[in-house]
Amino acid sequence: MTWEVLSIIGTIAFAASGAYVAMEEEYDILGVYILGIVTAFGGGAIRNLLIGVPVSALWDQGIYFSVALLSITIIFLFPNKLLQHWQRWGNFFDALGLSAFAIQGALYATKMEHPISAVIVAAILTGAGGGIIRDLLAKRKPLVLKDEIYGLWAILAGLVIGLDFAQSGIELYILFFVITSLRILSYTYNWKLPIRSMAPQDKLQGMPEQ
Repeated sequence: MTWEVLSIIGTIAFAASGAYVAMEEEYDILGVYILGIVTAFGGGAIRNLLIGVPVSALWDQGIYFSVALLSITIIFLFPNKLLQHWQRWGNFFDALGLSAFAIQGALYATKMEHPISAVIVAAILTGAGGGIIRDLLAKRKPLVLKDEIYGLWAILAGLVIGLDFAQSGIELYILFFVITSLRILSYTYNWKLPIRSMAPQDKLQGMPEQ
């Protein structure tokens, strides 16, 4: 039951996120559906390739495709006035998708008895892979590669599950809540990872070169 709930939450969140980004980029209706589907299922497809699951397993998720299509349709038909607030709600949906899919990916690798390194990779790819593909297709810098904290939370989810700290349904739901909350806090308070810029120091300070 936990697996299905997390899958549905992640599918709805990322399908809606992909559809909105497509509309921001003024894609036509076909582009909206394609980007929504790719965002919802891209991370899982990449994960399957790397941990040895046949790609054809993706087509066994009929109910999730229906959920994704419905989510995309709802976003596409939403009034513009409500979509103007997407910057707030979009980050929230993205946090839900990241958390749900990172946990789901880690569980998938654990069930296949992969080592903890593979569990963490599966968590990252499932949690952030769809968003990376979405951003690349929309010609944006992938969120997970920015200095904003994003992929780190997927790594944390994989680590917790790989070390068997969360196994039961209630423990997984608590982990889902914690990872979602950390992601929300990180963008709300602008938490960032360290960066090293190669730009001249005076440019970084907004000063002209001497």
